[in-house]
Amino acid sequence: MTIFNRAAVRHHRERAARSFGDFNFLFTECAERLGDRLLDITRTFPTALDLGCHDGAMARFIPPRSAVETLVHCDLSPAMAGLAQANSGCLAMAGDEEFLPIRDQSLDLVVSNLSLHWVNDLPGAMTQIRRALKPDGLFLAAMLGGETLKELRDALTTAEIEREGGLSPRTSPFAEVKDAGNLLSRAGFALPVADTETITVSYADPLKLMADLRGMGETNAHALRRPSFSRRTTLMRACEIYLEKFATGDGRLPATFEIVYLTAWVPHESQQKPLQPGSGQVSLGTLFLGDDAEVS
Repeated sequence: MTIFNRAAVRHHRERAARSFGDFNFLFTECAERLGDRLLDITRTFPTALDLGCHDGAMARFIPPRSAVETLVHCDLSPAMAGLAQANSGCLAMAGDEEFLPIRDQSLDLVVSNLSLHWVNDLPGAMTQIRRALKPDGLFLAAMLGGETLKELRDALTTAEIEREGGLSPRTSPFAEVKDAGNLLSRAGFALPVADTETITVSYADPLKLMADLRGMGETNAHALRRPSFSRRTTLMRACEIYLEKFATGDGRLPATFEIVYLTAWVPHESQQKPLQPGSGQVSLGTLFLGDDAEVS
């Protein structure tokens, strides 16, 4: 199924690369949070891939204890890959998450920072990532989740129905956390974990939010999006609705970004395994209610 126009995704990133440093706050924040999660892992990862690297922010936040000797940046946009290489001094290449140009079992770590939400075949991409990792290799990612930009989506939807009597895809769909966790298992990963955090950014004007999204390279790339520009009357009405429905007491406008974090390992014999059903030796009644308790 083709949900996103990947050529449009590439074009948006190519355009954004020119001044990405002015708009990379969300990517930097999530890169730091991914780095914090790596701090909790005592393993070392000699060879790592930064998949969907943007400006290479992950290179600054991979902790020294991870002992990454070789870090390779990869992005759909050649301009972004070049920017990452210039910023970090690491290897970089242009490559597509949907057709991962990596040899099987060649990596110890794949980390992806806010890129996979633009992938059409997410199960297929995860399967390719799992194949590229060595046994007991780690996949760690952050991607935008279903609550992202809920305020903007509500305002645009209402305004278009009011002004144009219909609805077109103006914002891209995002994965739900429960679905993302299931996809990890479907792709053959072991010990999958999916959890979420919410980052709320405050704006004085909806148009500033839209400008930031353009500067991030995160504007609409839905395959069925309207090819022409939005009508001015529809856009202005969306701004009014945003203010009417979501302004806080001080007149600021919240913009929600739900971040879904994915952690999973390539299966290995050393990993812990769940016990077989019925193999427990201790009664739950004894644990919680005492030796003489009866459980019905």
